[in-house]
Amino acid sequence: MTIAKSFELEVTHLPDHTELPESDGTFVKNFQELPQSIILTDSLRPILQRIHPDGRYRIGQDCGIYWRLTEPLERGAEAPDWFYVPNVPPLLNGEVRRSYVLWKEYVAPLIVLEFVSGNGAEERDRTPPPEPGQAEEQKVGKFWVYEQAIRVPYYGIYEVKKAAVEMYHLEDNRYQRMSVNERGRYPIPQLGVELGIWQGEYDEMNLPWLRWWDSEGNLLLIGEERAREERLRAEREQLRAEEEKQRADRLAAKLREMGINPDEV
Repeated sequence: MTIAKSFELEVTHLPDHTELPESDGTFVKNFQELPQSIILTDSLRPILQRIHPDGRYRIGQDCGIYWRLTEPLERGAEAPDWFYVPNVPPLLNGEVRRSYVLWKEYVAPLIVLEFVSGNGAEERDRTPPPEPGQAEEQKVGKFWVYEQAIRVPYYGIYEVKKAAVEMYHLEDNRYQRMSVNERGRYPIPQLGVELGIWQGEYDEMNLPWLRWWDSEGNLLLIGEERAREERLRAEREQLRAEEEKQRADRLAAKLREMGINPDEV
């Protein structure tokens, strides 16, 4: 008896992340995906640490989200390029997750982002699952899964070739296309951030990167940018201190020329 049929008749055991495949054997689509994920994660982490001082949140990158039992098992999972789940422990039963299993954790991701390598048809696929009793000949569409099965509040489709991101918000059980704000970005109120496109160089590649800004329009910096800003701030402070000392020395010299002891002033 297949897993799917057994599940329909009587559920005696639901597999967890240690029992489900952690990979479907596919390759990462291009060399831009990893640095793009690093940018999103690194720049957002200070915000998440402030929102979750207890550390209860997770970010996934190409990790499987299992939303149903089927055969083969991988057909019941989607692996977003980037996603954020609030209010879940960093470890599950003391172990690093191999995948994210909804029937074991229940909390849906707040945001899912897909990076388009092709024409975007896969990311916009609304194909529903077959009716009960019908053979499943076609994979359920990503868009349908995120909207109707996992029910992710925010879904973004990022196309580097178009230098654009398309955002959807779940309203009344359906995805509604979001409009950009006056700064041309998409607000995520739960995080107090905005998502948009930033043209610049990272990892020796000048590209339109998907990035975060705070609610006041300030770009959220990644670690190396924060370190550079801190270094420049320290250099400015040192220069200011040196200028103050030079002014004080010139004033002291002037007072001495006037026959005044500067230490007694």
